[in-house]
Amino acid sequence: MGQVILITSGKGGVGKSTICTMLGAALVRQGNKVLMLESDCGLRNLDIMNGLDQKVVYDLGDVLTGRCEPIKAILESPHHPELWLLPAANSPSFIPSPEKLESLISGLASYYDYLLVDCPAGFNQTLTAACKAAQMGLVVVTPDLISVKDGGKATDILVSHGLGNSRLIINKLPKRFIPTQSLPDLDAVIDLVGLQLIGIVPDDSVMSECINSGRPCEAAISNEVFSNIARRLKGKWLPLRVGG
Repeated sequence: MGQVILITSGKGGVGKSTICTMLGAALVRQGNKVLMLESDCGLRNLDIMNGLDQKVVYDLGDVLTGRCEPIKAILESPHHPELWLLPAANSPSFIPSPEKLESLISGLASYYDYLLVDCPAGFNQTLTAACKAAQMGLVVVTPDLISVKDGGKATDILVSHGLGNSRLIINKLPKRFIPTQSLPDLDAVIDLVGLQLIGIVPDDSVMSECINSGRPCEAAISNEVFSNIARRLKGKWLPLRVGG
């Protein structure tokens, strides 16, 4: 049985899908077989980020409604062998059945070393279903007060479902962090979210450009960050620093 890790946030726009793509690629480079399951129906973008937007025939909605078997909807990344994607339904009107989604995640986990669930932002039945199937969560925030406060609410949800071992990723950290009264430093971010920090991802224009065009990100300075996050997920101790 592979490890199921959900990736969530309290608000949208913090870069969950980018985190999912980059972390998936890092885990594959370390010899793992990884499935990214995109559950944010109506806002599908992992297919674009992974260069698969012209390959999608079936999606999560088709699987959950019985129109196809999972194997027909799961696509392999053209950039990273053994990195696979089950894309979200493209229709915003489709709402996954929590029971069927939980069952699907649990069933697919046995075929992969890691199953990364890219959850919708906020708090909904999809997140609840993912929590029931997951062994841990990653809460993604950007260093602004609204994102951080909402990240704290996400932590409360995860903890209430027994995922107190979840971790925090601070994303899009600018070169110059501007302290405020509410967020004087990164320690304040960590305290407000209430989770142990596992990685700090700098604001990386090369990574953003590659992700938005569906190209691999070999030149991105953030590759080392995600490589280290992947190692920390496996229990390896590495010192934490910005961009590492």
